[in-house]
Amino acid sequence: MGLNCVRLTWPLYLVTDQSLGSMTVRQSLHKFGLFEAVSGFHAYNPSILDLPLIKAFQEVVACLGNHRLMVVLDNHNSKPGWCCTDNDQNGFFGDKHFNPQLWIKGLTKMASMFSNVSSNVIGMSLRNELRGPKQNVKNWYKYMRQGADAVHSVNPNVLVIVSGLNFDADLSFLKDRPFEVSFRRKLVFEIHWYGFWRKGHNWNKICGKETKKLMNESGFLLEEGFPLFLSEFGIDQRGNNVNDNRFLSCFLALAMDLDLDWVIWTLAGSYYIRQKTIEYDESYGILDWYWSSIRNSTILNMFSSIQSPLQGPGLMETQPKKIMFHPATGLCIVRNSLFQLKLGSCNGPERFILSSHRVLSRTEEHVFFCLKVYEEGKSVKLRLFSSESNCSKWKVLSESKMQLSLVTKDGESVCLDVDSGSGNIVTKSCKCLEGNGSCDSTSQWFKLVISTRSRVKPEPVLQISPYSKTFLQKPLSVV
Repeated sequence: MGLNCVRLTWPLYLVTDQSLGSMTVRQSLHKFGLFEAVSGFHAYNPSILDLPLIKAFQEVVACLGNHRLMVVLDNHNSKPGWCCTDNDQNGFFGDKHFNPQLWIKGLTKMASMFSNVSSNVIGMSLRNELRGPKQNVKNWYKYMRQGADAVHSVNPNVLVIVSGLNFDADLSFLKDRPFEVSFRRKLVFEIHWYGFWRKGHNWNKICGKETKKLMNESGFLLEEGFPLFLSEFGIDQRGNNVNDNRFLSCFLALAMDLDLDWVIWTLAGSYYIRQKTIEYDESYGILDWYWSSIRNSTILNMFSSIQSPLQGPGLMETQPKKIMFHPATGLCIVRNSLFQLKLGSCNGPERFILSSHRVLSRTEEHVFFCLKVYEEGKSVKLRLFSSESNCSKWKVLSESKMQLSLVTKDGESVCLDVDSGSGNIVTKSCKCLEGNGSCDSTSQWFKLVISTRSRVKPEPVLQISPYSKTFLQKPLSVV
């Protein structure tokens, strides 16, 4: 799958409630009537069945390390259970199940437990999805700083990952006041992004609006030099959720553009029990219900384009270039022949420049290879000209800012598109400039993104630098 990190969740009471932490795996399963699961442990994991839950947790972390997988420990909630709602009393400091002093005590215990320098635990996320009626900026600064300093004081080796408000969506208050901690160069901010948006709206407008909102509430931190970790996103892996499918295109465009480090929710294909339902099928899971096969290989393959850094360290440095990414497929525009363009791998795509509304693939000795269009429906061709005045003129349309349009010699306005049969780059009538959510424009979404990607040098999976804007080996994670 090409994933190298697991965001492993844990409840606060696991380390602060002796009666819970000392309960064995077998006892926990019996408590919920999961007797078939006990039989499964006997068959596949007998060595941990009678371990206390906290020891079993440590065994899981060690096993992941033995398979060369990094781990980010995420304090998901206090009381064990499914997360999250506004009124579950796990949401913010002062809630019934969120005593800030107990939380700091628990963070300290967990950080100390994995303080060995050889540990594969490379980061600790202080708290998942702060939320609810009690959330406020004043207490966020007060307690998140205490939590961050507590983790660092007992484990200086881990990255300290800090979430914002409103279900990990809002860090905009950092524009007015910096987050001051006792350490430097290993503070990471995290966000979550899902497609839980109102249906029935124009998707060019929705993607543009939601992207702008994310940049305003958290993306601005990248411009200020802080690492930003997209620690949760996910979609319905069954592939029949139109809203999620279009969100995925919007997400991939942003992730590619910002070269984000990301975590997908979730690896799990099913749960022993979730919200009182035994053997619950997780439609967001990469794996199927049996945990034996990939639920949707098409969706998984789309992630391959963002699994290696575009601009990060560990690469053979080259001159920055712009590549043209097609988020609906996870592919990039490449040459099929000297003058023919199609979709292909993003590992070695063509260089493009959008200058004065002209898309150029390469300039050599004042000779331009331009994308030239003669009529709608025909393949877009690269043509050789001595002056850019002969090139087709392109402009960016729609609120998504991902539709590239020009006017043909017949006076017809068309947009860059993909032939669904051949994968060749063509032009078609521009889609969904107006209208509602029934219209799908994602085949016409193209994103010009900066890349220094050439060939990736082999790096040890666990080589981490807390001093870099991104991780040396980009965490491509699951939870």
